[in-house]
Amino acid sequence: MPDSLEIALKNDCDLNNIHAYVTGIAIQKGGQRCLLKANGKDLYFPQDPPSIGSPLKEDCAISLGHPGNTVHITIPQIAGGRIWIAEGKLTFLLNPGPALVEPSVLNPSDPNAAVNFGFCEFTLNNDQLYANISYVDFVPRIPIAISLERANGEIEHVAGMAPDSFGKLAKDLKAQAEKDQRPWDKLIVHQDGRNLRILNATHGNAVGANFDGYFEKHIDEVWQKFSSGAKMRINTQAGPGVVEGHVNRKDELVIGGEAFSKPNTADVLGCNSGPFTTGPNQTRNAIIPRLAAAMVRSSLLDADVQPSRPDTFYKRNPTNHYARLVHVHNLDGKGYAFAYDDVQPDDAEDQSGKVNAGDPKLFSVTVGGKSAAGGSKRGAGPQQHTQSQQRPQDRPVPPPPEEHPGHSGEHGLRGKVQWLAKKFMK
Repeated sequence: MPDSLEIALKNDCDLNNIHAYVTGIAIQKGGQRCLLKANGKDLYFPQDPPSIGSPLKEDCAISLGHPGNTVHITIPQIAGGRIWIAEGKLTFLLNPGPALVEPSVLNPSDPNAAVNFGFCEFTLNNDQLYANISYVDFVPRIPIAISLERANGEIEHVAGMAPDSFGKLAKDLKAQAEKDQRPWDKLIVHQDGRNLRILNATHGNAVGANFDGYFEKHIDEVWQKFSSGAKMRINTQAGPGVVEGHVNRKDELVIGGEAFSKPNTADVLGCNSGPFTTGPNQTRNAIIPRLAAAMVRSSLLDADVQPSRPDTFYKRNPTNHYARLVHVHNLDGKGYAFAYDDVQPDDAEDQSGKVNAGDPKLFSVTVGGKSAAGGSKRGAGPQQHTQSQQRPQDRPVPPPPEEHPGHSGEHGLRGKVQWLAKKFMK
């Protein structure tokens, strides 16, 4: 693995005011929080500020230039990294610590609330580059695609959305709201006469989209099936192998010797509370991602073993229509639409929109979607490259949604990649 990696940032839209920011934890600098400077090669380490909400002392915006232009930057080994993309510029602040205050889509008073921005996430360490496009928190108006070229010439590509996909997604969410009278349409955030972003249903309460009670009917049907003689089977894809279970007289789902109480809608949407809270038991921690993913996808009634194949996903109501439609409107059907969207059978195509390799040569981020499809085709089959594939149980569950938006709390996929920083700093 190299100590550094070249990244190509391509402006694939019709705007000339696109900027990128790179944030993360510098593995080779004692785990310090850092940003990449505007020159695209040096790191900026913020110092402890005198007060909450202090400005950065350095402008770290990297201009992508005119439409069609590509800018090359170089990063050292970084964990928990994000490449932020914005129409215009973003405002990062500092709290004492120092703690970097990143842009928040949940805080209406955040200085970036009216900015069109998105991000992809990455970690570069001694083992590999791992990166993904994430919709765990929201879908940005501005499309982002990623590609990874390996030293042997192989290329992995995640297509992202086309320029008109965001509008189509918003339209379909409105249609779903009319159909089932649930507030899918309220997830669409408007600003200055245009749709700016679409929040994940996990964050619905931030915009008055209340999904309380939504999944309970489906959960009751699952509990009924597995209390009536049917056996639930989950392939942990780890040491315990396939474990079986049923609902007992205490109304608990007991599988692999682990008892799970009934989840509620908030537990299903977030995948990190109630029965989906992880702990020290590794068998339970291997069951949780697969059980939670099956709940989100409403596939437990239609498949004998979990994880099930993608043709069983989102076929029943209620289901997570945000996640369903995110996959519909990504050109190759890939992208993290919820915390455990990387759960899949061993021989199935990746759903999560990630690239990873132990021999990365060039990582590319393409902004705008005009040529986002690249060589990707929906349903093209499993990726050839399988080195260092991460199982969901290998990462801690993402933390709960931000309780104090705009402060330095971590949420969404950030919780899944931050662990790498701790691992490789030991």
